[in-house]
Amino acid sequence: MAEYALITGASSGLGKEFAWIHAQNGHNLVLVARRESLLNDLASDIKTKYKVDILVLSFDLSRPNSPQEIFEKVTSAGINVNYLINNAGFGIGNSFLNSDLESNSNMVEVNIQALIKLTHLFGQSMIKNRTGRVLLVGSVASFMPGPYMATYFASKNFVLAFGQALQEEWKNTGVTITTLCPGPTETDFFEAAGMASSKISKLMPLPSAQKVANYGYKAMIKGKTTAIYGFANQLQAFFSRITPTFILVKAVAWITQKSS
Repeated sequence: MAEYALITGASSGLGKEFAWIHAQNGHNLVLVARRESLLNDLASDIKTKYKVDILVLSFDLSRPNSPQEIFEKVTSAGINVNYLINNAGFGIGNSFLNSDLESNSNMVEVNIQALIKLTHLFGQSMIKNRTGRVLLVGSVASFMPGPYMATYFASKNFVLAFGQALQEEWKNTGVTITTLCPGPTETDFFEAAGMASSKISKLMPLPSAQKVANYGYKAMIKGKTTAIYGFANQLQAFFSRITPTFILVKAVAWITQKSS
């Protein structure tokens, strides 16, 4: 039976690179994102190079019913998902009370709720079939509190804890769950988050989305629980565990604040 990878947030950045990587490895694709035109362009480009089947699904994951509707579309198409890439997510760069409440709520829906729902819906068949790979896209932000991006950092903290817990629950089932934790990456994240002028986007050269996605894919195939991209990010994650919180939170605030 042909293997399928379902990738959320597939229209750009890491999601787009994950699509190319899976196609290169002979996996058929279910591409999910809001921007249907970009998904169709990506599907067309991939098909010119690889002989894979591609199902394009335009969904806004901030809508609570979207995961269930995606599951129903995939199931009705007779597709069995072997790889679930929970990549969709976004951030907001501002102090909590100066950021829009609806946008914060939508962030929780996309970064946490949609991830939970899709993992539950597709994880059941994976466990039943005793085979499958799930990749959650967390962040180096998963390891610390984040003033001026409070909801985003907290949501990524959830992703890491959720993934680590499920990896333990699913041991000996044939299904693995890997949490990829990249640092700042060369995508449109900072522009979309309104963080282009922050120190965090300028402290070091940003790795390409392709390099980070390749690292995440290989870690998922190996069944690693947590995959932190880059030595600097690994150091940052390590020191975040041993640094007193009152110091850590001030350091993060310094790098997330926008330059004046």
